[in-house]
Amino acid sequence: MREFEHIGVIGGGAWGTALAQVCARAGQGKPRRVTLWAREAEVVEAVNARHENAAFLPGIALDPVIRATSAFADLASADALLMVTPAQHMRAVCAGLKPVLKPGTPVLLCAKGVEQGTHKLLTDVLGETLPDAIPAVLSGPSFAAEVARGLPTAVTLACEDEGLATALMNAIGIPTFRPYYSPDLIGAEVGGAVKNVLAIACGIVEGKKLGASARAALTTRGFAEMTRLGLALGARAETLAGLSGLGDLVLTCNSPQSRNMSLGLALGEGKSLADILGARNAVTEGVHSATAVVDLAATLNVEMPISEAVASIVTGKANVDEAIAALLTRPFKSET
Repeated sequence: MREFEHIGVIGGGAWGTALAQVCARAGQGKPRRVTLWAREAEVVEAVNARHENAAFLPGIALDPVIRATSAFADLASADALLMVTPAQHMRAVCAGLKPVLKPGTPVLLCAKGVEQGTHKLLTDVLGETLPDAIPAVLSGPSFAAEVARGLPTAVTLACEDEGLATALMNAIGIPTFRPYYSPDLIGAEVGGAVKNVLAIACGIVEGKKLGASARAALTTRGFAEMTRLGLALGARAETLAGLSGLGDLVLTCNSPQSRNMSLGLALGEGKSLADILGARNAVTEGVHSATAVVDLAATLNVEMPISEAVASIVTGKANVDEAIAALLTRPFKSET
C-alpha cells in the first residue's frame, strides 16, 4: 500500500491546523512529517515556537511533529497535500505550488465553495492549475476545534481510485477521525459548497426568531436545492444524502459554532454584513460562494430560491426582511 511519510497541509487557519493535528496523530508509531503552510508569519512562528495556533485555534496544544512554513519549497517532498486554503484563493495558491509539486501527488481538497466568476468546482480549478495532481475531496460534518481536540468525527473521502482512497484513509484516519470512501467527487463538493450558503439562511431564521419549525422547513427545502444542483452536475443521490451532504448541512445549520450560521444569526439580529466580516479573522465561505452557486445553478436551469435569497442579501440587492417576504410569498407547489 502507498505510504505517506510527508504530508503537507496548505492553509494555517483553524481547519488546516486541525487537519495537521489529525495527520500528526495518524502518523504516531511510524516516521511522519507534517508540514503546515501558512501565509501569516505569526502563525508560523507560534506553531514552531509554542506548538499553538493562537490566531485561529487558541488553547489547543499541537503535536510537536507539525512544522509550519511560509515557503512552498518546503512542500516539494510531500507525498500528499491537504488543500485547505479558502476557495476563492485556491487558484493563486495552486499557481505557487506548481513549480514544486511532484507529478502524481494526491491533493485532497478540504475547502468548500464554488469559484466566483468562473462558477467552477474546486476539482475543476485544481485540474486547470495543477493538472499532474491526483484530485480527491475531504468533506463532512466537522468543526475544527472539536477535531483538533480529538472528539469523534466522520467525514467523506472521495476519490476515483479506490486503492488510493484506501491508502489515504489509512494515512489520515484515526479512531476519532473516521473517513468513509466515496467515488463521487462532485457530490462531495456540491454538498460542502451549498451547505455554507444554506447555513447563512438558517442563521437568519434564528436571528429573526422565526422559530424551530421555520428552520426545519428551510433546512429540508435547502437540502432539496442541494440535491437538484448536485444531480444536475452528475453527483450521486446517495452522496448528497450522506456525510458530505445532508450530514454537513445538519451540523452547519444547527450550531452557531458554524461561521456561516453565526454570520446569518448576526444578519438576522440587524447587524450589517460589513461590520460582521470586519470583526472576523477567518473567511466565511458562504458569503463568497452564494453568488457563484446561484450563477452555476442558473446555467443548469436549476431552481434554488433559498440560495438566491442569501445571494441577494450578501450582495446588497435585498435586505433580510425583503428576502424573507419574497420566499414566503412564492406560489404553492408540489414537494420536489
